[in-house]
Amino acid sequence: MKSKKKVSFSSQRVGIFVDVQNLYHSAKNIYKGRVNYSELMNTLVGDRQLIRAMAYVVKSDAKLEIKSGEESFFDALENAGMELRSKDLQVYPDVHKKADWDVGMAVDAIRMASFLGVGILVTGDGDFVPLVDYLKWGQGKLVEVAAFRQSSSTKLVEAADHFINIEEIPRGILRSRK
Repeated sequence: MKSKKKVSFSSQRVGIFVDVQNLYHSAKNIYKGRVNYSELMNTLVGDRQLIRAMAYVVKSDAKLEIKSGEESFFDALENAGMELRSKDLQVYPDVHKKADWDVGMAVDAIRMASFLGVGILVTGDGDFVPLVDYLKWGQGKLVEVAAFRQSSSTKLVEAADHFINIEEIPRGILRSRK
C-alpha cells in the first residue's frame, strides 16, 4: 500500500477526534502498553493551529477503587489538551455491555467541519470510512487518520488523505514494565 504524502501548512485549522476505546485496547492488546497522548497530540498538530481536540470515553461500571484509576486516565487526556466527551457504559439485562461513540464522534466531526481545514480521526475503526468520504468529498476537507497500522481497517487507511502510524511516533507508546 503506497503511503500518501502529508499536506501540511501552519495556517491549517485542525480538529482532532479521538476514539479512546479503540486506541486503549489496541495499545494494551498488541503492545502491552498504553498511548502517550501528549506525544500523540504534539505529533498530530505539528506547527498547525489546533481548533479543538475531542476525546470520546466511556465510564465503566467498575468498583470505586478502579474508578479512581479511570479518573486519573481521564485527567491525563485533559492534560494532553483534549476535551472529554463521556458516556456511561450501557449494561443490558442479558449482561451484555455496549460502549460506542461512533455516531457521536461522526456528528461532532460533521458539525465542526465548516471551521476546520483538516479533520484528524484517531481510530482504526473501518466504520468511519463513510465519514472520511463525506468530509473529503462533501465538505472539501483534508482528512488524516492516526492509528496503529496493525489494528486498522485497510479501507480506512486507503480512504484517508494521510495515515499516521502511531507505532512510528517516537515515544508514542509507553510500554508496560514487568
